[in-house]
Amino acid sequence: MRACGIHLLLLILLALPARTSAQNAAAASDEKTESKTGDKSAPTLEIENWGVLNDLKTGLQTPTIAEVEVDDQPQFVRQLIRVEWRMHDPVELWIARPKVNGKVPVILYLYSYDDTGDRFRDNGWCKRATADGFAAVGFVSALTDYRFRFRPLKQWFVSELAESLGTTVHDVQLILNYLAVRRDMDMDQVGMFGMGSGASIAILSAHADPTRIKTLDLLDPWGDWPDWLKESPLIQDGDRPKFLTPEFLKSVAALDPVAFLPSLKTQRLRLQQTLSEPVTPKIAKERLAASVPDPSQVVKYGNPGELLKSWETGGLSGWIKQQVRLQTPKAVGDDGGVALGGKKASSPSDSEGLATENEK
Repeated sequence: MRACGIHLLLLILLALPARTSAQNAAAASDEKTESKTGDKSAPTLEIENWGVLNDLKTGLQTPTIAEVEVDDQPQFVRQLIRVEWRMHDPVELWIARPKVNGKVPVILYLYSYDDTGDRFRDNGWCKRATADGFAAVGFVSALTDYRFRFRPLKQWFVSELAESLGTTVHDVQLILNYLAVRRDMDMDQVGMFGMGSGASIAILSAHADPTRIKTLDLLDPWGDWPDWLKESPLIQDGDRPKFLTPEFLKSVAALDPVAFLPSLKTQRLRLQQTLSEPVTPKIAKERLAASVPDPSQVVKYGNPGELLKSWETGGLSGWIKQQVRLQTPKAVGDDGGVALGGKKASSPSDSEGLATENEK
């Protein structure tokens, strides 16, 4: 019995060094892996250049496109197209196209933070937006709706304002590249409607891409960032000080619509302001309006009732359609050469074309 006990003890002692050697080998392996991971010579991912509005290469990847769904209605066809040119940030494009022959003029619709894309699913909205032979393309901005899904809760549109603006301006240009590749849109007749933060992005986008965005319809844009950040009720008082630091203000100074409105090359522009709209402070509204070179392009409403009355007369997109339109498309017919059932533009040549279309 005693001999058995001694024998068992010897086996345990013999096993211990072997176990330690295995642990040391594993630790050495981990160190090598860690060394490789931390190797300064390893390539690093580029960060998107939000401050340069027409930089569509830095930090962006080859676009991928997929048709998610298609809905054939009596007067229009609606597609949901998912495009992705940056990691973990797919963009859902709702494209409603009227059933007319040939290429059609197109209007981009970008509403304010924190709106959703629900209206683009609505048949009534699509019917109105595509009336008179126009295509309507709706989407949401960065850090808005589903595009906030993978972000820390402490981050939101305003806390990452430079990213929110710059990223979405890049999106607008890449969306236009995609529409050009489709070949069923008349890229000589492009307008953009923007509301709130969407109007701010529309201004920046028109500066970045003046040859394609020829008409702007702006409703209550945000801007004049020092005053807006200081007084907008959208920001909680407890959070406000960090948005008024020199570092934060510097990060958005080059993305202020007030700086771009005076020099826009956009052929046709309308700035609508609802004076009782609470998100943009009065002083910011005044500076935005004063930045428009032609005062006749500024329309002011005392309250939402006056705005609604104007829309009842001309419709939400009545003015912009009149400005964009150059010719009347033909009657109901084919889809203009694009399979609305949808082929995926997944070949390398198509995807590369999206990234460079506006550079031609």
